[in-house]
Amino acid sequence: MSKRPAAAKSELEVARIVWSLGRASVRQVLDALPADRRLDFKTVQTYLRRLEAKGYLGTRREGRAKIYFPRVRPAQVVGEVVEDFLQRLFGGESIPLFQHLIHDRGLTEAEISRLRNMLDEWEKPKS
Repeated sequence: MSKRPAAAKSELEVARIVWSLGRASVRQVLDALPADRRLDFKTVQTYLRRLEAKGYLGTRREGRAKIYFPRVRPAQVVGEVVEDFLQRLFGGESIPLFQHLIHDRGLTEAEISRLRNMLDEWEKPKS
């Protein structure tokens, strides 16, 4: 499988809306954007068309409207974006990212507890 072109930040914002709605027209995406996000119809339409061309979304006609739907799962896109980020910023190494998050950004007690629980689960023997 060939690598899907990366989606821009604004495109991912639009894709997240389609993922949450399950399917959406340009107007529905526009209406679902935060009030402070001032995008016009044509801009949203352009982002949706780009996401379709890159393979993130598919389309079908319903009457005169073009309806967009997810072609990939959000978790798959998150994995691709994180992998790309790790490669570009840290040469593929994940420990420097964790060091930054822990030392420079800081974690709350709740986040540390959740992280410990995840590590404990991961370390359990697989049967």
